[in-house]
Amino acid sequence: MAEFSTTKLNAEQHLLLDQPLLRMPYELARKNFKTAQRYVEREQTFVTKELKNAANGAAQAATTGDASATQAQLDTMINRMQTLKRKLETLHTEETTIHKATKTRIQHLDDLYGIPSLADVKYDEWSKVRLDRLLVDYLLRSGYGDSAKALAKEKGIEELVDVDAFVQCERIAESLRRGRCQEALAWCGDNKQGLKKLEARYLFEEVANPWTSNLEFELRLQQYVEMVRTGTTQKLQEATQHARKYLASHSDTKYAIRAAGLLAFPPDTPAEPYKTLYSTDRWPKLAELFIKTHNTLYSLPPNPLLHIALSAGLSALKTPSCHSQYASSSSNANSTSTSVCPICSTELNELARNVPYAHHTKSFVENDPVVLPTGRIYGRARLMEMNAKLGTPKGFVKDPMVPNLIYEESQLKKVFIS
Repeated sequence: MAEFSTTKLNAEQHLLLDQPLLRMPYELARKNFKTAQRYVEREQTFVTKELKNAANGAAQAATTGDASATQAQLDTMINRMQTLKRKLETLHTEETTIHKATKTRIQHLDDLYGIPSLADVKYDEWSKVRLDRLLVDYLLRSGYGDSAKALAKEKGIEELVDVDAFVQCERIAESLRRGRCQEALAWCGDNKQGLKKLEARYLFEEVANPWTSNLEFELRLQQYVEMVRTGTTQKLQEATQHARKYLASHSDTKYAIRAAGLLAFPPDTPAEPYKTLYSTDRWPKLAELFIKTHNTLYSLPPNPLLHIALSAGLSALKTPSCHSQYASSSSNANSTSTSVCPICSTELNELARNVPYAHHTKSFVENDPVVLPTGRIYGRARLMEMNAKLGTPKGFVKDPMVPNLIYEESQLKKVFIS
């Protein structure tokens, strides 16, 4: 019975890591619906107004005999409706794709509920698919879009990963790193309503500097900075008009005042905050802000899912010696660490640095424990064995974790477990 409870699969706990799997298609479907609703409402307003004008024009044409104006109005309405139809058909195609992907993802998650045990071969198969998803997610977040596409296609999981969304995100972020705002501003226009709600949430939560979290204003500010940087009279006039249009309306008045101050300082000024505003280091920061805003808008975690999954496993293995400043390299002949420890490996050591230590509910005590002046406890036989590897002189002993200190064997004290 105990063995069964140990291997029994708890689907709810496993799915905590897979919440983003359904969040992205949900957000895309919601955005698609809002876009269609906006198109319909706008055309409805236009057509209602034009129908009224056409009716009045038809009444006048009955007396004058000239119906050309009414016919032109009807042609305009027909063209607008045809354009609306094409837009809605495109949105419908996107919606169908989203629904198909959502259905596949729900089925993938539902398969987990049909697996009774961790020892079941079906669980291994399901876990391999999830690992492939995590790897694709990691590649996409790291900027390897082509590799992610190839892996998703090879494993047949295109509908379980959001390749297109991340590729678009990385493309826009790269344009910002290269000093272009146009693509990011176009994205802000497409997601205007969502960004407004996001800004309102920042203000409601009373973030210390809410203006730093406003992507569109930061992009407009960067455009303003580039205009001022040129120093020509025409560009300075354009910059002033730009600031009045896009920056003066910000809820934080210091934002506009800070921007206006740029007009009085040259690009090589040492004065802050203008030196920072003129700095080209703002472009990479804008790219980071865009990625952060994109992930927040679509309810995606800021870190790769692979890191989150690894952190849980690393925490179960981590011990204080893994990040000890005295721990020697596992490639050293006198090393006290082990080459098979994942935490001590070069690839995972830094990732595991901030995760908590393993919580052990059972203690394993070696025979004849002794305590060193450093306060660490070892089994006497194991301690002597390690000191032999370290080349400690006879009659002396070192703490393997602090090999630069040496003590006499008489300083060892026997420990009794109470």
